Amino acid sequence: MRVTVWNENRHEQKNPLVAEIYPQGIHTTIASFLQEEGMQVGTATLDEPEHGLTDEVLAATDVLVWWGHIAHEEVSDEIVKKVQQRVLDGMGLIVLHSGHFSKIFKALMGTSCDLKWREAGEKERLWVLDPSHPIADGIDEYIELEQEEMYGEHFDIPAPDELVFMSWFQGGEVFRSGCTYKRGNGKIFYFRPGHETYPTYHNKEIQRVITNGVKWAAPTERNRPVYGNAKPLEQL
Repeated sequence: MRVTVWNENRHEQKNPLVAEIYPQGIHTTIASFLQEEGMQVGTATLDEPEHGLTDEVLAATDVLVWWGHIAHEEVSDEIVKKVQQRVLDGMGLIVLHSGHFSKIFKALMGTSCDLKWREAGEKERLWVLDPSHPIADGIDEYIELEQEEMYGEHFDIPAPDELVFMSWFQGGEVFRSGCTYKRGNGKIFYFRPGHETYPTYHNKEIQRVITNGVKWAAPTERNRPVYGNAKPLEQL
């Protein structure tokens, strides 16, 4: 399994609290626990040439993990198109937290992907709605996070193919927090938790869900269907 973890890596440079929680960056923390599962993991960040997502890197990536927040608009449209094509060709995509507003997620969803939010350090309880789903493997009835940013409905996304997790927040809101989609030959998993000022990606249960998601999104070995004008298979 070849995985690339992409992170804009801006909060870590600007906010001492984020740098304290993730001294080597969110991408390095995520890459580390995926490597412990025996995956071949590389990282890429916004300020690298081509955002670290060269043709060679994308061609060698089975699953791309994406974290972005304050710099969505700085992501090149050309790179977004290349990532989108790789997903259609079969590359898996894991979109985390504020990546819901990334250019690539909005392009694949075709909607605004907007939502309600509040940063108040409140409790989040992620309920497992589909206990038989491989992404929920090893997770009990719910995951409880003592502090997280609130995301609330309505979440302007297409109806998920599968809804694996639903969040409840201390302030009363609920949110579709674990959504799967298929686009072309590729599989997409959106997973909500992960605000940068909380140590969410150090939580073992959150790590388990992301690891499960990467395994679930692994490419299927098949060519894309052929489209357009077609010659008959039988004699007419």
